[in-house]
Amino acid sequence: MAERRPEGLRHIGQVLARPDAADKASGRAAYIQDLSRPGMLYGKLKFSEHAHARIVRIDTSRAERLPGVRAVLTAENTPEIRIGFLRDNYVLKKGRVRQFRDEVAAVAAIDPEIAAEAVELIDVEYEPLPAVFCPREALAEGAPLVHETDPSGKPRRSNRLALEYQHTSGDLAAGERAARHIVEGQYSTPVIQQSCMGPAGCIAEFDARGNVTLWAKTQIPFLAQRDFNRALELMGLPGRNARVIVPALGGGFGTGLDTHVYEYVAMLLAHRTGKPVKIVYTREEEFACLSPRQSSQVRVVQGCDSEGKLTFRRIEALLDNGAYTSWGATYPTVMMLPATSLYPVANVHFEAQLAYTNNTYCQAMRGYGNPEVAWPLESNLDDLAHAAGIDPLELRLKNCNEPNALTPMGLQITTCALRECLESAGRRLDWKAKRGQQRGKRRGVGLAALLHVGGSGRIYRSDGGGVILKLDDYGNVNVNCGGVEMGQGLHAALTATIAEELGVLPERVHINPTDTGTCPWDAGTHASRGAFIACNAAIRACAKAKEKIFSAARELFPEEVRRSFEQHRKKHPGAEAPAFDVQAAAEAGRFVLRDSVLALEGAPDEPWLSLELGRLLRALHFRGQQGEMIAVEAFYEPKSELPDWHKGYGNMSATYAFGVQGAEVEVDEETGEVKVLKMVSIHDVGRVLNPQTLDGQVYGGLAQGIGYALYEQVQSRAGRMLNPSFTDYKIVTANEMAFPVEVEYVETHDPEGPFGAKGIGEPGLVPTAPAIGNAVFDAVGVRLHDLPMTPERVLAALKARG
Repeated sequence: MAERRPEGLRHIGQVLARPDAADKASGRAAYIQDLSRPGMLYGKLKFSEHAHARIVRIDTSRAERLPGVRAVLTAENTPEIRIGFLRDNYVLKKGRVRQFRDEVAAVAAIDPEIAAEAVELIDVEYEPLPAVFCPREALAEGAPLVHETDPSGKPRRSNRLALEYQHTSGDLAAGERAARHIVEGQYSTPVIQQSCMGPAGCIAEFDARGNVTLWAKTQIPFLAQRDFNRALELMGLPGRNARVIVPALGGGFGTGLDTHVYEYVAMLLAHRTGKPVKIVYTREEEFACLSPRQSSQVRVVQGCDSEGKLTFRRIEALLDNGAYTSWGATYPTVMMLPATSLYPVANVHFEAQLAYTNNTYCQAMRGYGNPEVAWPLESNLDDLAHAAGIDPLELRLKNCNEPNALTPMGLQITTCALRECLESAGRRLDWKAKRGQQRGKRRGVGLAALLHVGGSGRIYRSDGGGVILKLDDYGNVNVNCGGVEMGQGLHAALTATIAEELGVLPERVHINPTDTGTCPWDAGTHASRGAFIACNAAIRACAKAKEKIFSAARELFPEEVRRSFEQHRKKHPGAEAPAFDVQAAAEAGRFVLRDSVLALEGAPDEPWLSLELGRLLRALHFRGQQGEMIAVEAFYEPKSELPDWHKGYGNMSATYAFGVQGAEVEVDEETGEVKVLKMVSIHDVGRVLNPQTLDGQVYGGLAQGIGYALYEQVQSRAGRMLNPSFTDYKIVTANEMAFPVEVEYVETHDPEGPFGAKGIGEPGLVPTAPAIGNAVFDAVGVRLHDLPMTPERVLAALKARG
């Protein structure tokens, strides 16, 4: 890992140890399962035993009589609370269940074992109903309705969600007429799990005034607070407040982008019992009762002229939403970006629809729709190159995005290094020597590109975040930030930014846990926006803090220096003060703060002519009735727009990240196994803030991309998950990553980014699957249309090839 130190910067671009590393390595970090409260009870949920059924009767009497049980809840004895993007999900189900994970009852008991036993004693009688598990069948006329009414109570006649995402630019018919070559393909991606190491959970505790504190595994503490406050009103506690505290997170990957039923149930149980209540999912519940990434079916048609210039593109997507809506129902907002704007083409159409089914409902996952459209788009582009007789890399370069461009969707591209990324990937893959030249060895190379939000991703009326800096008497900078550290290295980037911009030692920067009671508002940590938003806010806060420090120094610095000189002269009798007018320099505002030491520009190099920051802050604090402390805040709202999704137009992000991944693979035609021989991952990151954490994001994303491409899929039968464990759900381990990975960062210094940086949390997995799929095509001449590319699918494709 090469260290980067851009000219003029001391900490940005350096390898800086993550502030949470020691606690996590030593086991001291406190995750939700490690937390407890005095007198705490343990909550447990009773889930549905059917994918679709009418609830005839619930008998809780045996659970209530079990010693140690303190409360048993159903929809009959609790207020109606609805959650979800369209508020179509009841916290405790009444009358009907629509998926296996539906929550029909809950208990609180003095220990987890009694809570689990009590749940088993709850007897629920069901009347099974016809169900639908395929989104295409769900949209067919006469299909069983998952919801008979919409959230407002109006009758529904279809399982299609009332959410529209579409975009049309140019003249599709003219684009088709202008095309010399046209290819069409149908592709699919599976349901996959986020597979966080840290399971989901929370603790809810009420105070005597009816306010609740939730320790919650969330990525959106402030949006969660809004939803929890609404629930308090429905519980008969209007005007009360929910405080959300985020413990250490063992991964998020989108699982924390929504609030969850278990959090509201914990609130209900805590309110009912007057005790704090903790609910933590088991690993099986984590798999089967949380929301995975949606499956997709995508049709792509593209055409190009004889020179390889794209003339039109049409993409139609169908997503399996599952039984209820979450923020996952807005996946097409991100799918639309690459569909309309990667290799921009003037004549383009995109539309997506989502269908209710009786499968588990789905939510956000890293990439948020982008991997689902990158797979078909980049696979189809290779087929188009093949049809046109043009090298796939050359075709991409002919249609490459460029800086300072406006795309058909209205994305304002500022910096863009896609061309450099493509060229570098080609060199690193030895493209000219290997592409199409290794079929005798069943080896091939392939690549794919990405475009993703890199400067927030506006899906809410505010997309900003804030930072508070509080300086203490010892020169420490205590930081309260609304963003969430979930393992991605946000706190490391924030530490480097504050150290750099304020001029303090990194070890003087202390970042407090995210807490809605003490931190400023933040839209949440998603859309690769954490470091981009928080560091921009921190830069503004540092400017305010420096202004206050230098203002105080004009008054206090000369006197403190005089005292230092007196102390110096006691040790060095006869020492003479240099002919430097400290007072005049101070009045001229020539202060510099570096490594937590305050000095004056142009001053002689004398130790007594500089001042440790803590000493200045103490002098400011203890100056009698005019004593003062320094605390500042700043809020950053990015230059992004909430697009009009009906028109499919709007600049969703303040900047955009680009990148390319390339793969070299070998295909075993006897077993169908795809062996990855090498991967390259080239990213336009704007600027590297911390190479160590950036590497973590890129390598981690790549590993998830490998899993998406070759291994991962939720197996289900009639709506029930069949592989809810790490034994049966295959993810990538070190064994599957035993190949060379070459990573390169192209620094474009984006004008909107902190120090020029772009968000890079998600892109690492976006193009992995199509890069491998394109390499498979190069190796053995078969096109895979469905993920994952299992040996069975590869063998079937080889058999079909003949």
